[in-house]
Amino acid sequence: MKRKTWLSLFFVIGLIFSILLSGCSYEKPSNGSEGTKNESGNGNAAAKKDEIKVGLDVDAGTMDPRLSKDTSAKRVTELVYDGLVRLSDKLEAQPSLATKWENPDPTTWIFTLRENVKFHDGQPFTAEDVKYTYDTLIDPNFKAPSASLYTPIKSVEVIGTNQVKFTLKQPFAPLLSYLDIGIVPKHIAEKNDNSLSSTPIGTGPYKMVEWDKNSKISFEANDSYWNGKPKTKKVTYFIIPDNSTRVASLESGDIDLVHSPLSPQDIKRIKGNDKFVVKEMEGLGFTYLNFNQKNPILSDLKVRQAISYLVNKEVISKDIYQNMDKPGKSPIIPPSWAYTDNISGYSYDPEKAKALFKEAGWEDTNGDKVLDKNGKKLTITLSTHSEDPNRIQTVEYLQNEFTKFGIQTEVKTSEFPTFNTALTEGKFDIALVGWLNQVDPDRSFYNPFHSKGGSNYGKYSNPQVDSLLDKGRTTLDQNERTKIYQEAAKIVTDEVAYDVLLYQGYIAMYGKNLTGFTVHPSGNLYGLKDAEISK
Repeated sequence: MKRKTWLSLFFVIGLIFSILLSGCSYEKPSNGSEGTKNESGNGNAAAKKDEIKVGLDVDAGTMDPRLSKDTSAKRVTELVYDGLVRLSDKLEAQPSLATKWENPDPTTWIFTLRENVKFHDGQPFTAEDVKYTYDTLIDPNFKAPSASLYTPIKSVEVIGTNQVKFTLKQPFAPLLSYLDIGIVPKHIAEKNDNSLSSTPIGTGPYKMVEWDKNSKISFEANDSYWNGKPKTKKVTYFIIPDNSTRVASLESGDIDLVHSPLSPQDIKRIKGNDKFVVKEMEGLGFTYLNFNQKNPILSDLKVRQAISYLVNKEVISKDIYQNMDKPGKSPIIPPSWAYTDNISGYSYDPEKAKALFKEAGWEDTNGDKVLDKNGKKLTITLSTHSEDPNRIQTVEYLQNEFTKFGIQTEVKTSEFPTFNTALTEGKFDIALVGWLNQVDPDRSFYNPFHSKGGSNYGKYSNPQVDSLLDKGRTTLDQNERTKIYQEAAKIVTDEVAYDVLLYQGYIAMYGKNLTGFTVHPSGNLYGLKDAEISK
Protein backbone atom coordinates (compact mmCIF):
# COMPACT_ATOMS: atom_id res chain seq x y z
CA MET A 1 0.00 0.00 0.00
CA LYS A 2 2.78 2.39 0.89
CA ARG A 3 4.51 1.78 -2.50
CA LYS A 4 1.25 2.36 -4.40
CA THR A 5 0.60 5.53 -2.42
CA TRP A 6 4.02 6.96 -3.35
CA LEU A 7 3.54 5.99 -6.99
CA SER A 8 0.16 7.69 -7.02
CA LEU A 9 1.62 10.80 -5.42
CA PHE A 10 4.45 10.98 -8.00
CA PHE A 11 1.90 10.54 -10.80
CA VAL A 12 -0.26 13.42 -9.50
CA ILE A 13 2.75 15.70 -9.00
CA GLY A 14 3.97 14.90 -12.53
CA LEU A 15 0.56 15.57 -13.99
CA ILE A 16 0.29 18.95 -12.23
CA PHE A 17 3.82 19.89 -13.37
CA SER A 18 3.04 19.02 -16.99
CA ILE A 19 -0.17 21.08 -16.87
CA LEU A 20 1.74 24.07 -15.50
CA LEU A 21 4.34 23.74 -18.24
CA SER A 22 1.74 23.51 -20.99
CA GLY A 23 0.03 26.62 -19.65
CA CYS A 24 3.25 28.62 -19.85
CA SER A 25 4.66 27.54 -23.19
CA TYR A 26 3.87 28.97 -26.63
CA GLU A 27 4.10 26.82 -29.72
CA LYS A 28 1.77 28.16 -32.38
CA PRO A 29 -1.45 30.17 -32.75
CA SER A 30 -4.43 28.32 -31.35
CA ASN A 31 -7.11 27.40 -33.87
CA GLY A 32 -9.67 29.58 -32.13
CA SER A 33 -12.14 26.73 -31.64
CA GLU A 34 -12.83 27.46 -28.01
CA GLY A 35 -15.67 29.82 -28.81
CA THR A 36 -17.15 32.59 -26.68
CA LYS A 37 -20.19 32.82 -24.53
CA ASN A 38 -23.31 34.03 -26.27
CA GLU A 39 -25.27 37.04 -25.04
CA SER A 40 -27.24 34.98 -22.56
CA GLY A 41 -23.98 33.78 -20.99
CA ASN A 42 -24.92 30.11 -21.16
CA GLY A 43 -21.51 29.06 -22.51
CA ASN A 44 -22.71 27.80 -25.89
CA ALA A 45 -20.49 28.57 -28.86
CA ALA A 46 -21.20 31.91 -30.46
CA ALA A 47 -21.95 32.23 -34.16
CA LYS A 48 -18.57 33.73 -34.92
CA LYS A 49 -15.01 33.70 -33.65
CA ASP A 50 -13.73 36.65 -31.66
CA GLU A 51 -10.30 36.79 -33.35
CA ILE A 52 -8.88 37.03 -36.86
CA LYS A 53 -5.33 35.73 -37.21
CA VAL A 54 -3.14 37.04 -40.02
CA GLY A 55 0.25 35.73 -41.12
CA LEU A 56 2.90 38.32 -42.08
CA ASP A 57 6.36 37.67 -43.45
CA VAL A 58 8.41 40.25 -41.51
CA ASP A 59 8.05 42.20 -38.30
CA ALA A 60 7.39 45.92 -38.23
CA GLY A 61 10.30 48.29 -37.67
CA THR A 62 8.29 51.04 -35.97
CA MET A 63 4.68 51.80 -35.14
CA ASP A 64 4.98 55.54 -35.81
CA PRO A 65 3.40 56.10 -39.24
CA ARG A 66 5.66 59.08 -39.91
CA LEU A 67 8.76 56.92 -39.54
CA SER A 68 7.63 53.62 -41.03
CA LYS A 69 9.44 52.29 -44.08
CA ASP A 70 8.38 48.65 -44.31
CA THR A 71 5.17 46.95 -45.32
CA SER A 72 4.46 45.34 -41.95
CA ALA A 73 4.65 48.73 -40.22
CA LYS A 74 2.14 49.98 -42.75
CA ARG A 75 -0.13 46.97 -42.10
CA VAL A 76 -0.08 47.97 -38.40
CA THR A 77 -0.77 51.66 -38.92
CA GLU A 78 -3.67 50.84 -41.28
CA LEU A 79 -5.56 49.41 -38.30
CA VAL A 80 -4.39 51.81 -35.59
CA TYR A 81 -4.45 55.15 -37.40
CA ASP A 82 -6.60 57.15 -39.78
CA GLY A 83 -5.35 59.65 -42.33
CA LEU A 84 -7.13 62.67 -43.66
CA VAL A 85 -8.22 60.45 -46.54
CA ARG A 86 -8.35 56.75 -47.27
CA LEU A 87 -7.58 55.42 -50.74
CA SER A 88 -10.18 53.13 -52.27
CA ASP A 89 -9.25 49.98 -54.20
CA LYS A 90 -9.46 52.24 -57.28
CA LEU A 91 -6.93 54.59 -55.60
CA GLU A 92 -9.48 57.35 -55.25
CA ALA A 93 -9.28 59.59 -52.16
CA GLN A 94 -12.24 58.94 -49.84
CA PRO A 95 -13.16 60.93 -46.70
CA SER A 96 -11.61 59.70 -43.46
CA LEU A 97 -10.59 62.21 -40.75
CA ALA A 98 -11.36 64.88 -43.34
CA THR A 99 -15.01 64.88 -44.34
CA LYS A 100 -14.51 67.16 -47.35
CA TRP A 101 -11.93 69.39 -49.01
CA GLU A 102 -11.77 72.42 -51.25
CA ASN A 103 -9.10 73.52 -53.71
CA PRO A 104 -9.85 77.26 -54.25
CA ASP A 105 -6.61 77.80 -56.13
CA PRO A 106 -3.73 75.56 -57.31
CA THR A 107 -1.68 76.07 -54.13
CA THR A 108 -4.41 76.06 -51.47
CA TRP A 109 -6.29 73.12 -50.00
CA ILE A 110 -8.81 73.46 -47.16
CA PHE A 111 -9.87 70.35 -45.25
CA THR A 112 -12.92 70.14 -43.01
CA LEU A 113 -12.27 67.67 -40.21
CA ARG A 114 -14.52 65.07 -38.67
CA GLU A 115 -15.83 66.08 -35.25
CA ASN A 116 -16.29 64.04 -32.06
CA VAL A 117 -13.42 61.69 -32.89
CA LYS A 118 -11.17 60.46 -30.08
CA PHE A 119 -7.75 58.90 -29.91
CA HIS A 120 -7.40 55.51 -28.25
CA ASP A 121 -6.37 57.17 -24.97
CA GLY A 122 -9.65 59.10 -24.87
CA GLN A 123 -8.25 62.48 -25.88
CA PRO A 124 -10.10 64.35 -28.65
CA PHE A 125 -8.76 64.54 -32.19
CA THR A 126 -8.29 68.16 -33.26
CA ALA A 127 -6.95 70.29 -36.08
CA GLU A 128 -3.78 70.79 -34.03
CA ASP A 129 -3.00 67.08 -34.41
CA VAL A 130 -3.16 67.40 -38.19
CA LYS A 131 -0.92 70.45 -38.20
CA TYR A 132 1.58 68.79 -35.85
CA THR A 133 1.73 65.59 -37.94
CA TYR A 134 2.53 67.42 -41.17
CA ASP A 135 4.81 69.96 -39.52
CA THR A 136 7.01 67.08 -38.41
CA LEU A 137 6.84 65.33 -41.78
CA ILE A 138 8.21 68.39 -43.58
CA ASP A 139 10.75 69.23 -40.88
CA PRO A 140 14.22 68.20 -42.20
CA ASN A 141 15.38 67.56 -38.64
CA PHE A 142 12.68 64.95 -38.12
CA LYS A 143 14.07 62.87 -41.00
CA ALA A 144 10.87 61.12 -42.02
CA PRO A 145 11.66 58.44 -44.64
CA SER A 146 8.80 59.72 -46.81
CA ALA A 147 9.63 63.41 -46.32
CA SER A 148 10.24 64.07 -50.01
CA LEU A 149 6.62 63.18 -50.73
CA TYR A 150 5.57 66.19 -48.66
CA THR A 151 8.23 68.78 -49.50
CA PRO A 152 5.82 70.74 -51.74
CA ILE A 153 3.81 71.60 -48.59
CA LYS A 154 4.82 75.10 -47.48
CA SER A 155 2.68 75.27 -44.34
CA VAL A 156 -0.34 73.84 -42.54
CA GLU A 157 -2.53 76.26 -40.61
CA VAL A 158 -5.42 75.71 -38.23
CA ILE A 159 -8.40 77.81 -39.32
CA GLY A 160 -11.27 77.44 -36.92
CA THR A 161 -11.94 74.49 -34.67
CA ASN A 162 -12.35 71.88 -37.40
CA GLN A 163 -10.48 73.10 -40.46
CA VAL A 164 -6.89 73.12 -41.67
CA LYS A 165 -5.40 74.91 -44.64
CA PHE A 166 -2.53 73.46 -46.64
CA THR A 167 -0.50 76.05 -48.51
CA LEU A 168 1.75 74.61 -51.20
CA LYS A 169 4.99 75.97 -52.64
CA GLN A 170 3.65 75.11 -56.08
CA PRO A 171 0.78 73.03 -57.45
CA PHE A 172 1.19 69.40 -56.37
CA ALA A 173 -0.78 66.91 -58.43
CA PRO A 174 -0.44 63.78 -56.25
CA LEU A 175 -1.18 65.51 -52.92
CA LEU A 176 -4.43 63.68 -52.10
CA SER A 177 -2.81 60.31 -52.79
CA TYR A 178 -0.33 60.95 -49.96
CA LEU A 179 -2.72 62.24 -47.32
CA ASP A 180 -3.63 58.75 -46.11
CA ILE A 181 -0.69 58.77 -43.69
CA GLY A 182 -1.82 58.32 -40.07
CA ILE A 183 -2.47 61.40 -37.94
CA VAL A 184 -0.58 61.17 -34.65
CA PRO A 185 -1.71 62.70 -31.32
CA LYS A 186 0.19 65.92 -30.69
CA HIS A 187 -0.13 65.60 -26.91
CA ILE A 188 1.93 62.39 -27.03
CA ALA A 189 4.23 62.96 -30.00
CA GLU A 190 5.44 66.39 -28.86
CA LYS A 191 7.05 64.78 -25.80
CA ASN A 192 9.71 63.46 -28.22
CA ASP A 193 10.11 60.31 -26.14
CA ASN A 194 9.74 58.00 -29.17
CA SER A 195 6.89 56.19 -27.39
CA LEU A 196 4.74 56.06 -30.53
CA SER A 197 7.34 53.82 -32.14
CA SER A 198 6.44 51.01 -29.77
CA THR A 199 3.05 52.06 -28.36
CA PRO A 200 0.96 53.61 -31.14
CA ILE A 201 -2.06 55.72 -30.24
CA GLY A 202 -4.35 56.54 -33.13
CA THR A 203 -8.02 57.02 -33.95
CA GLY A 204 -8.34 53.84 -36.03
CA PRO A 205 -10.63 50.81 -35.76
CA TYR A 206 -8.21 48.78 -33.63
CA LYS A 207 -5.97 49.50 -30.66
CA MET A 208 -2.59 47.80 -30.47
CA VAL A 209 -2.35 46.04 -27.11
CA GLU A 210 0.83 43.93 -27.38
CA TRP A 211 3.93 43.69 -29.54
CA ASP A 212 5.97 40.55 -29.00
CA LYS A 213 8.80 41.35 -31.39
CA ASN A 214 9.43 38.83 -34.16
CA SER A 215 6.48 36.81 -32.92
CA LYS A 216 3.12 38.59 -32.92
CA ILE A 217 1.31 41.92 -32.79
CA SER A 218 -2.07 41.98 -31.04
CA PHE A 219 -4.99 44.37 -31.50
CA GLU A 220 -8.35 44.89 -29.83
CA ALA A 221 -11.38 46.56 -31.35
CA ASN A 222 -11.96 50.26 -30.80
CA ASP A 223 -15.63 49.98 -29.88
CA SER A 224 -16.16 53.74 -30.18
CA TYR A 225 -14.62 53.98 -33.65
CA TRP A 226 -16.21 56.82 -35.62
CA ASN A 227 -16.73 54.63 -38.68
CA GLY A 228 -18.55 51.87 -36.84
CA LYS A 229 -17.53 49.23 -34.34
CA PRO A 230 -15.32 46.50 -35.89
CA LYS A 231 -17.11 43.22 -36.52
CA THR A 232 -14.44 41.13 -34.78
CA LYS A 233 -13.11 41.83 -31.29
CA LYS A 234 -9.45 40.94 -31.86
CA VAL A 235 -6.93 40.85 -34.69
CA THR A 236 -3.50 39.26 -34.29
CA TYR A 237 -0.62 39.44 -36.75
CA PHE A 238 1.73 36.47 -36.47
CA ILE A 239 5.24 36.95 -37.85
CA ILE A 240 6.04 33.81 -39.86
CA PRO A 241 9.00 34.51 -42.16
CA ASP A 242 8.83 31.39 -44.32
CA ASN A 243 6.17 31.57 -47.05
CA SER A 244 5.32 27.87 -47.01
CA THR A 245 5.10 27.74 -43.22
CA ARG A 246 2.63 30.64 -43.33
CA VAL A 247 0.45 28.78 -45.82
CA ALA A 248 0.71 25.55 -43.83
CA SER A 249 -0.59 27.50 -40.84
CA LEU A 250 -3.54 28.62 -42.96
CA GLU A 251 -4.29 25.04 -43.96
CA SER A 252 -4.13 23.81 -40.36
CA GLY A 253 -6.47 26.56 -39.16
CA ASP A 254 -3.84 28.28 -37.00
CA ILE A 255 -3.98 31.33 -39.29
CA ASP A 256 -7.08 32.75 -40.99
CA LEU A 257 -5.53 34.91 -43.71
CA VAL A 258 -2.23 35.20 -45.58
CA HIS A 259 -1.25 37.41 -48.47
CA SER A 260 1.69 38.28 -50.71
CA PRO A 261 4.54 37.43 -50.70
CA LEU A 262 3.65 33.79 -51.31
CA SER A 263 5.30 30.88 -53.07
CA PRO A 264 3.68 29.69 -56.33
CA GLN A 265 3.48 26.03 -55.39
CA ASP A 266 1.55 26.91 -52.22
CA ILE A 267 -0.89 29.09 -54.15
CA LYS A 268 -1.56 26.27 -56.62
CA ARG A 269 -2.26 23.86 -53.77
CA ILE A 270 -4.66 26.22 -51.98
CA LYS A 271 -6.50 26.91 -55.22
CA GLY A 272 -7.27 23.21 -55.37
CA ASN A 273 -8.76 23.20 -51.86
CA ASP A 274 -12.42 24.20 -51.80
CA LYS A 275 -12.14 25.29 -48.15
CA PHE A 276 -10.32 28.47 -49.17
CA VAL A 277 -10.78 31.64 -51.17
CA VAL A 278 -7.90 32.84 -53.37
CA LYS A 279 -8.07 36.44 -54.60
CA GLU A 280 -5.66 37.45 -57.36
CA MET A 281 -5.14 40.87 -58.93
CA GLU A 282 -2.49 43.17 -60.34
CA GLY A 283 -0.50 44.60 -57.48
CA LEU A 284 0.76 48.13 -56.96
CA GLY A 285 4.43 47.27 -57.03
CA PHE A 286 7.40 45.90 -58.92
CA THR A 287 10.48 43.83 -58.10
CA TYR A 288 13.77 45.20 -59.36
CA LEU A 289 17.55 45.14 -59.31
CA ASN A 290 18.91 48.30 -57.72
CA PHE A 291 22.38 49.17 -59.06
CA ASN A 292 24.63 51.06 -56.68
CA GLN A 293 26.28 53.64 -58.90
CA LYS A 294 28.81 54.53 -56.21
CA ASN A 295 30.39 51.17 -56.97
CA PRO A 296 33.26 51.93 -59.44
CA ILE A 297 32.37 48.95 -61.63
CA LEU A 298 28.63 49.66 -61.71
CA SER A 299 29.13 53.37 -62.33
CA ASP A 300 29.82 52.41 -65.96
CA LEU A 301 26.56 52.46 -67.93
CA LYS A 302 27.79 49.80 -70.38
CA VAL A 303 28.43 47.40 -67.49
CA ARG A 304 24.96 47.98 -66.06
CA GLN A 305 23.42 47.45 -69.49
CA ALA A 306 25.48 44.30 -70.07
CA ILE A 307 24.36 42.82 -66.76
CA SER A 308 20.74 43.63 -67.60
CA TYR A 309 21.04 41.67 -70.85
CA LEU A 310 21.99 38.62 -68.78
CA VAL A 311 18.72 38.69 -66.82
CA ASN A 312 16.13 36.33 -68.27
CA LYS A 313 12.91 37.81 -66.92
CA GLU A 314 10.73 35.29 -68.75
CA VAL A 315 12.44 32.40 -66.95
CA ILE A 316 12.23 34.16 -63.58
CA SER A 317 8.53 34.90 -64.10
CA LYS A 318 7.60 31.45 -65.41
CA ASP A 319 9.88 29.07 -63.52
CA ILE A 320 10.38 30.80 -60.18
CA TYR A 321 7.16 32.81 -59.82
CA GLN A 322 5.06 30.50 -62.03
CA ASN A 323 3.51 33.54 -63.73
CA MET A 324 2.27 34.94 -60.44
CA ASP A 325 4.36 38.05 -61.25
CA LYS A 326 4.84 39.14 -64.86
CA PRO A 327 8.06 40.22 -66.63
CA GLY A 328 8.73 43.91 -66.02
CA LYS A 329 9.99 46.68 -68.26
CA SER A 330 9.94 50.09 -66.58
CA PRO A 331 9.02 51.68 -63.24
CA ILE A 332 5.49 52.48 -64.46
CA ILE A 333 3.27 49.60 -63.34
CA PRO A 334 0.45 48.28 -65.60
CA PRO A 335 -2.42 49.44 -63.31
CA SER A 336 -1.18 53.04 -63.57
CA TRP A 337 -2.88 55.55 -65.87
CA ALA A 338 0.64 56.47 -67.07
CA TYR A 339 1.57 52.95 -68.19
CA THR A 340 2.92 52.32 -71.66
CA ASP A 341 4.07 49.11 -73.31
CA ASN A 342 6.38 51.04 -75.60
CA ILE A 343 9.36 51.01 -73.22
CA SER A 344 11.10 47.77 -74.09
CA GLY A 345 13.47 47.43 -71.15
CA TYR A 346 16.16 44.74 -71.44
CA SER A 347 15.49 41.33 -72.92
CA TYR A 348 17.76 38.34 -72.42
CA ASP A 349 20.59 38.70 -74.93
CA PRO A 350 24.01 37.30 -73.88
CA GLU A 351 25.62 38.33 -77.19
CA LYS A 352 24.78 41.99 -76.57
CA ALA A 353 26.08 41.58 -73.03
CA LYS A 354 29.41 40.20 -74.26
CA ALA A 355 29.79 43.07 -76.75
CA LEU A 356 29.07 45.71 -74.10
CA PHE A 357 31.51 44.16 -71.60
CA LYS A 358 34.18 44.22 -74.31
CA GLU A 359 33.42 47.87 -75.13
CA ALA A 360 33.77 48.66 -71.43
CA GLY A 361 37.18 46.97 -71.36
CA TRP A 362 36.19 43.75 -69.56
CA GLU A 363 37.61 40.57 -71.13
CA ASP A 364 38.91 37.22 -69.95
CA THR A 365 42.63 37.84 -70.53
CA ASN A 366 44.06 34.89 -68.56
CA GLY A 367 41.65 32.07 -69.40
CA ASP A 368 40.15 31.67 -65.90
CA LYS A 369 36.61 32.32 -67.25
CA VAL A 370 36.34 35.56 -65.23
CA LEU A 371 36.28 38.94 -66.97
CA ASP A 372 39.03 41.29 -65.88
CA LYS A 373 40.23 44.83 -66.55
CA ASN A 374 43.56 46.39 -65.56
CA GLY A 375 44.32 43.33 -63.44
CA LYS A 376 41.03 43.50 -61.54
CA LYS A 377 38.35 40.80 -61.75
CA LEU A 378 34.73 41.69 -62.47
CA THR A 379 33.24 40.89 -59.07
CA ILE A 380 29.82 41.82 -57.70
CA THR A 381 27.58 40.82 -54.79
CA LEU A 382 23.87 40.19 -55.25
CA SER A 383 21.88 40.77 -52.05
CA THR A 384 18.31 40.30 -50.90
CA HIS A 385 16.45 39.43 -47.70
CA SER A 386 16.12 35.94 -46.30
CA GLU A 387 12.37 35.96 -45.61
CA ASP A 388 11.34 35.58 -49.27
CA PRO A 389 12.33 32.24 -50.84
CA ASN A 390 11.29 33.48 -54.31
CA ARG A 391 13.83 36.28 -54.13
CA ILE A 392 16.51 33.99 -52.74
CA GLN A 393 15.89 31.58 -55.61
CA THR A 394 16.07 34.50 -58.06
CA VAL A 395 19.45 35.79 -56.86
CA GLU A 396 20.83 32.25 -56.86
CA TYR A 397 19.61 31.79 -60.44
CA LEU A 398 21.18 35.12 -61.43
CA GLN A 399 24.41 34.15 -59.70
CA ASN A 400 24.58 31.06 -61.91
CA GLU A 401 23.81 33.06 -65.06
CA PHE A 402 26.27 35.83 -64.31
CA THR A 403 29.03 33.35 -63.46
CA LYS A 404 28.56 31.56 -66.79
CA PHE A 405 29.35 34.80 -68.58
CA GLY A 406 32.42 35.78 -66.61
CA ILE A 407 31.11 37.74 -63.63
CA GLN A 408 32.50 36.53 -60.30
CA THR A 409 29.24 36.69 -58.34
CA GLU A 410 28.56 36.30 -54.65
CA VAL A 411 25.12 36.08 -53.02
CA LYS A 412 24.37 37.68 -49.68
CA THR A 413 21.08 37.17 -47.85
CA SER A 414 20.17 38.61 -44.47
CA GLU A 415 17.10 39.21 -42.36
CA PHE A 416 15.02 42.12 -43.60
CA PRO A 417 16.04 44.70 -40.94
CA THR A 418 19.74 44.08 -41.67
CA PHE A 419 19.19 44.05 -45.43
CA ASN A 420 17.09 47.23 -45.29
CA THR A 421 19.76 49.04 -43.24
CA ALA A 422 22.46 48.08 -45.75
CA LEU A 423 20.23 49.26 -48.57
CA THR A 424 19.47 52.65 -47.02
CA GLU A 425 23.14 53.16 -46.14
CA GLY A 426 24.26 52.31 -49.69
CA LYS A 427 26.24 49.24 -48.58
CA PHE A 428 25.40 46.99 -51.51
CA ASP A 429 26.37 46.29 -55.12
CA ILE A 430 23.15 45.03 -56.71
CA ALA A 431 20.13 44.52 -54.47
CA LEU A 432 16.99 42.58 -55.33
CA VAL A 433 14.12 44.39 -53.69
CA GLY A 434 10.59 45.67 -54.36
CA TRP A 435 8.53 48.85 -54.33
CA LEU A 436 4.93 48.67 -53.13
CA ASN A 437 1.98 51.04 -52.74
CA GLN A 438 2.65 52.91 -55.98
CA VAL A 439 -0.54 54.93 -55.91
CA ASP A 440 0.82 57.62 -58.26
CA PRO A 441 3.77 57.70 -60.70
CA ASP A 442 5.33 60.39 -58.50
CA ARG A 443 5.69 57.77 -55.78
CA SER A 444 7.40 55.40 -58.19
CA PHE A 445 9.85 58.02 -59.42
CA TYR A 446 10.55 60.96 -57.12
CA ASN A 447 11.93 59.19 -54.09
CA PRO A 448 14.10 56.63 -55.93
CA PHE A 449 15.30 58.61 -58.97
CA HIS A 450 15.39 62.31 -58.08
CA SER A 451 18.84 63.39 -56.94
CA LYS A 452 17.17 64.70 -53.76
CA GLY A 453 14.89 61.67 -53.35
CA GLY A 454 14.72 60.11 -49.92
CA SER A 455 15.01 56.55 -51.27
CA ASN A 456 17.64 57.08 -53.96
CA TYR A 457 19.79 54.32 -52.51
CA GLY A 458 21.76 53.72 -55.71
CA LYS A 459 22.70 57.43 -55.92
CA TYR A 460 21.35 57.81 -59.46
CA SER A 461 21.57 61.38 -60.74
CA ASN A 462 20.40 62.95 -63.98
CA PRO A 463 19.48 66.68 -64.17
CA GLN A 464 17.03 66.00 -67.01
CA VAL A 465 15.20 63.42 -64.89
CA ASP A 466 15.17 65.81 -61.91
CA SER A 467 13.55 68.44 -64.13
CA LEU A 468 10.94 66.02 -65.45
CA LEU A 469 10.05 64.77 -61.98
CA ASP A 470 9.73 68.32 -60.65
CA LYS A 471 7.46 69.12 -63.59
CA GLY A 472 5.44 65.94 -63.06
CA ARG A 473 4.57 67.06 -59.54
CA THR A 474 3.43 70.55 -60.53
CA THR A 475 1.51 69.68 -63.71
CA LEU A 476 -2.17 69.15 -62.97
CA ASP A 477 -3.26 67.86 -66.38
CA GLN A 478 -3.11 64.05 -66.31
CA ASN A 479 -2.43 63.70 -70.03
CA GLU A 480 0.61 65.95 -69.69
CA ARG A 481 1.75 64.07 -66.62
CA THR A 482 1.48 60.82 -68.58
CA LYS A 483 3.90 62.14 -71.21
CA ILE A 484 6.29 63.39 -68.52
CA TYR A 485 6.49 60.09 -66.64
CA GLN A 486 6.79 58.04 -69.79
CA GLU A 487 9.76 60.17 -70.85
CA ALA A 488 11.34 59.82 -67.40
CA ALA A 489 10.69 56.06 -67.41
CA LYS A 490 12.51 55.65 -70.74
CA ILE A 491 15.56 57.54 -69.46
CA VAL A 492 15.93 55.72 -66.13
CA THR A 493 15.38 52.40 -67.92
CA ASP A 494 17.92 53.14 -70.64
CA GLU A 495 20.42 54.25 -68.00
CA VAL A 496 19.65 51.23 -65.79
CA ALA A 497 19.00 53.11 -62.59
CA TYR A 498 16.85 50.05 -61.94
CA ASP A 499 16.33 46.91 -63.95
CA VAL A 500 12.65 46.18 -63.32
CA LEU A 501 12.38 42.39 -63.23
CA LEU A 502 8.72 41.80 -62.46
CA TYR A 503 5.40 43.55 -62.16
CA GLN A 504 3.99 42.18 -58.93
CA GLY A 505 0.69 40.43 -58.61
CA TYR A 506 -1.19 40.63 -55.32
CA ILE A 507 -2.74 37.52 -53.81
CA ALA A 508 -4.75 37.06 -50.62
CA MET A 509 -5.86 33.63 -49.35
CA TYR A 510 -8.29 32.89 -46.54
CA GLY A 511 -10.87 30.40 -45.35
CA LYS A 512 -14.37 30.52 -46.79
CA ASN A 513 -15.73 31.13 -43.32
CA LEU A 514 -14.08 34.58 -43.33
CA THR A 515 -16.55 37.06 -44.80
CA GLY A 516 -16.78 40.82 -45.21
CA PHE A 517 -13.10 41.35 -46.02
CA THR A 518 -12.37 43.65 -48.96
CA VAL A 519 -9.12 42.91 -50.75
CA HIS A 520 -7.06 45.97 -51.70
CA PRO A 521 -4.36 45.84 -54.43
CA SER A 522 -1.89 47.60 -52.11
CA GLY A 523 -2.28 44.87 -49.48
CA ASN A 524 -4.11 47.29 -47.17
CA LEU A 525 -5.71 45.40 -44.27
CA TYR A 526 -8.14 48.11 -43.17
CA GLY A 527 -10.87 45.86 -44.60
CA LEU A 528 -10.47 43.58 -41.56
CA LYS A 529 -12.67 46.09 -39.73
CA ASP A 530 -15.72 44.63 -41.48
CA ALA A 531 -14.55 41.02 -41.55
CA GLU A 532 -15.77 38.18 -39.37
CA ILE A 533 -15.27 34.44 -39.13
CA SER A 534 -18.20 32.10 -38.67
CA LYS A 535 -17.78 28.88 -36.75
